[in-house]
Amino acid sequence: MYDRLRAASEAFDRKIGWHRVGFLVSLAVIAAAAVVLWKMLHGIDVHEVIAAVKAIPRFDIVVAAAFVAAGYFTLTFYDYFALHTIGRGDVPYRIAALAGFTSYSVGHNVGASAFTGGAVRYRIYSRHGLSAIDVAKVCFVAGFTFWLGNATVLGLGIAIAPEAASAINQVPAWINRGLAIVTLIALATYVGWVWTTRRVIGRSNWEVTLPGGPLTLLQIAIGIVDLGCCAAAMYMLVPHEPYIGFITLAVIFVAATLLGFASHSPGGLGVFDAAMLVALWQFEKEQLLAGLLLFRLLYYLVPFALALLILGLREVWLAIERSRGRAAGARVADAAPARASPATAGDDRAAG
Repeated sequence: MYDRLRAASEAFDRKIGWHRVGFLVSLAVIAAAAVVLWKMLHGIDVHEVIAAVKAIPRFDIVVAAAFVAAGYFTLTFYDYFALHTIGRGDVPYRIAALAGFTSYSVGHNVGASAFTGGAVRYRIYSRHGLSAIDVAKVCFVAGFTFWLGNATVLGLGIAIAPEAASAINQVPAWINRGLAIVTLIALATYVGWVWTTRRVIGRSNWEVTLPGGPLTLLQIAIGIVDLGCCAAAMYMLVPHEPYIGFITLAVIFVAATLLGFASHSPGGLGVFDAAMLVALWQFEKEQLLAGLLLFRLLYYLVPFALALLILGLREVWLAIERSRGRAAGARVADAAPARASPATAGDDRAAG
């Protein structure tokens, strides 16, 4: 069965191309989001949005910022876990934290995070002996951690509050709950599969040993904490009235984030916002839009600016180190003839 599916996939890729399908899907998502945003934001008063931003309690903003910081701190363990998974536990946590934070901050904002984030990771990890294949493995394991966390959060959340998913996909709640249960069963099956024996995927020089059962549970826990912190930050910024449960908000937030991710637009711009505006219809548009704008500032723009600053300072430091190395090499080269000159002088005296 596996060989047949792989053969069918390869045939489809040759005749049509999966990249074309992905491009068309992204284009369709962005176009749909643009239409929705136009309808939702038509007639919005900018002054009311600004007033709504100013009306958000400072305490809520500070708490949301703390949750964002906690979320990015958790992101650093994606890379740290991945490095240990591929057998590069010798790379210290501070390097994993640097690569994790900067790669995700850049990837979130620039878009096409698999490529932009991967380029940032390679720039950092290559100085510590990781090859391009090693970095690709790190990206794979980190991405897999992200998807396991998403599947778990959505599976549990939709099973509890299926109407939250229905607000986005317009599918009856009982169907969403059924899909959530299927997802949880698939997750449990996967955990059991990797728990029984050592599982290796890939071929040739691109092989990854999947984490075993206990480590997979840790992998899932990392993803849950990350998404939980992000959802909590958003929860602090949405209006307090009318009341909405945290689980409902978390399901809507994660689903909207995945739609933005599927669009490949920078930061899910437009797509994420349209999904949130549609699903959270019970809030005043101006107040909800104010919360979304603040979330973008805290979760996207501030970390992006900080990551660029860190990467810029790192490049300056590396340039200084290279300059010092060249200067030291030049001094050694100049000193070599000077050390040889006394011997030469002795030889000349002996000849005389």
